[in-house]
Amino acid sequence: MGEWREYNLLELADIYNEKRKPLSKMERLKLQGQYPYYGASGIVDYVNDYKFDGEFILISEDGENLKTRKTPIAFKASGKFWVNNHAHIIKGKTNYLDDLLIYFFSNLDLNPYLTGAVQPKLSKGTLLNIPIYLPKNEAEQKAIAEVLSSLDDKIDLLHRQNKTLEEMAQTLFRQWFIEEAKDEWEEYEIRDFATHKKVSIKPSKNPTDSFLHFSLPAFDTNKEPLQELGSDIKSNKYQVEPYSILMSKLNPKTPRVWDIYFEPEENSICSTEFQVVQPNDKKLFPFISTLLKSDKVRGDLSMSASGTSGSHQRVKPEDIFNITFLTPSVDKLKEFSNILEPNYLKQRKNQQQIKTLENMRDTLLPKLMSGEVRVKCS
Repeated sequence: MGEWREYNLLELADIYNEKRKPLSKMERLKLQGQYPYYGASGIVDYVNDYKFDGEFILISEDGENLKTRKTPIAFKASGKFWVNNHAHIIKGKTNYLDDLLIYFFSNLDLNPYLTGAVQPKLSKGTLLNIPIYLPKNEAEQKAIAEVLSSLDDKIDLLHRQNKTLEEMAQTLFRQWFIEEAKDEWEEYEIRDFATHKKVSIKPSKNPTDSFLHFSLPAFDTNKEPLQELGSDIKSNKYQVEPYSILMSKLNPKTPRVWDIYFEPEENSICSTEFQVVQPNDKKLFPFISTLLKSDKVRGDLSMSASGTSGSHQRVKPEDIFNITFLTPSVDKLKEFSNILEPNYLKQRKNQQQIKTLENMRDTLLPKLMSGEVRVKCS
């Protein structure tokens, strides 16, 4: 097997920090649009212009997440997007290096490289001088990236399958309840079939307990809740029960809706930035969930939400539960849910497979990046 050597970042990638441009909240309000606006830990807004077009790596420059690592500190941004001055922008000199550098920083203890007692910071100068240990043989570098990428590709495929299943549900909903709707159909409100759950708990009262935490940052980065100790969660949270739908209070034009179509772990919680909606009859879960994700509900909530336009609009419980819809009968809702139930079960199975693959990747990652496990290459 080949030898390993120390590299610096500029040997492996180009840096594009000079193209960054921060926007204030007021500026972003005037520039609301379809292009992601990235910060240190992911998307923070959407604007009507972009500074980058292609595939790049963003590495957090500052913020508490550099220490806590609740969300990835190195991640890909693809397509057309804007970046503020809280993330470094780099691009590998070859395609496989993008993946390899993300894996390297995912496995790296950053604490020796951070400055700032209150606000941790990874400066550009420090970033460029971090020693990056990799095989000298480029074929072995590529092989490591391919092994880890193959797991990520399988994970991505399962995520895309779940997205396709959600799109199928929306297509069926539009056909049945929008396009084929009749004036004589009966009108119902969401409150007729669902309840607003608001069971508040304070995780820090049980500092040694582990909590499955559904949060907005987790949704925006990888749509997976984080496992956290009670001692690390300072604010109040809502309890998450089986067959619940978590709906973000913020920005109804680009809503975050999280299905809890399973038995969650004992200590499952969510941010108070979510409204917790629970169908009165769990058999109607597929219909209620699909309705809440529909363009109809998005439009209704955008009209009724309070606050300024864009990402600062907020949804109140009554905004959700006052929403009306037409149906010829309750049996029609049950029929719709029965058709979609296999899709939800498939999504749940996919989610379990995703978790298994992620655990496998996370176990293999440090062994491959340290050379403890080597890969054969031609």
